[in-house]
Amino acid sequence: MAVEAVIFDWGGTLTPWHTIDLSEESVALAAAATEAGVDAAEVLRAAGDTLWGRSRDHHHSATIEAIFAEAGLGFDDAGLTAYREFWEPHTFTHDDVRPLFEWLREEGLKVGVLSNTVWPRAWHEDIFVRDGIAHLIDGAVYTSEIPWTKPAPEAFRAAMEAVGVTDPAACIFVGDRLFDDIYGARNAGMVAVHVPHSDIPAAQLGHTAGEPDAVIQRLADLPDVIATWR
Repeated sequence: MAVEAVIFDWGGTLTPWHTIDLSEESVALAAAATEAGVDAAEVLRAAGDTLWGRSRDHHHSATIEAIFAEAGLGFDDAGLTAYREFWEPHTFTHDDVRPLFEWLREEGLKVGVLSNTVWPRAWHEDIFVRDGIAHLIDGAVYTSEIPWTKPAPEAFRAAMEAVGVTDPAACIFVGDRLFDDIYGARNAGMVAVHVPHSDIPAAQLGHTAGEPDAVIQRLADLPDVIATWR
């Protein structure tokens, strides 16, 4: 196998999986709402469920702005501080990531990220700078900036373009979700590696559990897998 690039999912893959209290998340997001006299947390929770359902079933992307629009609420960017603070403890990169990325770059392989997210690019870039890995990423695609989410093939092609690779068979995709990541990557013609430690909520499971080409127990195991393929 002529490997040219390794592209990673973010949450649950480059970060350890954390189970989130979605009610608490909605309360934090509601701090940015500008309307009074309405249970903003409740309607934002319902709006988020609707938009993530569209992602699962139709692979349509969304943004934070779209969640507020779906809820019929206005919001203030400055009010998103509580929402970002809620998520911050869950954003720290796994200890294996930096040495793995350094090894990949030393091997001449491109490093990419493809994340299903409603967050703006700047938030993710802040995280990668904070964790000292931004300079090791050749290209990143956040679905908040494109029309599609994983598992749509178009999302994977966008990630390939971001790292400058044209042959999907030369790309390895690493992710924690058998539908979004593994089924999606295989369907796009990539080789797929599963990191099986995330407790994916039932409402986020898609119609197909993809079959990975390999399973690793931690990211530090990936170089050995790549070596056998090369």
